[in-house]
Amino acid sequence: MALPEASVQLYTLAAEFSADMEGSLEKLAAIGLRKVEAFDFVRRPDEIRAALDAAGLASPTGHAPLLSDELWTPDGSIPTPAPEVVFEAAAKVGLTTVIDPFVAPERWFTLEGVTDIADRLNALVETAAGFGLSVGYHNHAQEFVESFDGETAFERFVALTDARVAIELDLYWALVGGQDVPALVSRLGDRLVAAHVKDGVAPASNPFAPGAPEFGSGALDQRHAGTGDVPLADALRAATDLKYAIIEYDNAPGDVFADIAASYSFLVEGGFAR
Repeated sequence: MALPEASVQLYTLAAEFSADMEGSLEKLAAIGLRKVEAFDFVRRPDEIRAALDAAGLASPTGHAPLLSDELWTPDGSIPTPAPEVVFEAAAKVGLTTVIDPFVAPERWFTLEGVTDIADRLNALVETAAGFGLSVGYHNHAQEFVESFDGETAFERFVALTDARVAIELDLYWALVGGQDVPALVSRLGDRLVAAHVKDGVAPASNPFAPGAPEFGSGALDQRHAGTGDVPLADALRAATDLKYAIIEYDNAPGDVFADIAASYSFLVEGGFAR
């Protein structure tokens, strides 16, 4: 397998990016990055594209809600625009794949809910193709709470989706969900297009399980890649056709650019990405 390209999810530096898009992207380029993963791009595609072009960066993947009327996150809710609005903005930014980053936990707790999520994403494959795009899904840990006939809700979802639907596996959240992460990566095979590379100390229990106390991203003990509990090296080696290894912190432990640089060094110097 050719090495995946290193990237960074811009949510990691959300405040810095919103305050100074071009300056933030220039700092990422100085680290060595050539790719980023956009977030919150639908309301500002032209501004983001101009900043990317100025910094010599590209955003082949990006996060936007496609499967919910309202996107819930631990830090607040985001209204969901129509898919066509999302795809038009994505094309302006230069994306090739639009990835839904979060579907509410309770929708993953029944087989009917999982089937509905897969059906909705399958229905968008052709619509996205009309804009020159593909669609995908990014997990957290709620997808691993329930199992159906010995198969987690997440893997049942993957089996139900069109082969053209891209899978982006967040390696940290898969561990939080109780998964043997390298084994899961191996089972996903060529469906796995992108991986979120982040590390940390996993919570004692799945924070998305029914009855779990509410939490925010600030409560997560996240660390530089290679210094936490996530078996990142083994997971990345298990991938068969990974295109992007995407650095992300939900809760960066220090200076965000230094934190990104540390994880970038792990990827490149370790021979896991280019």
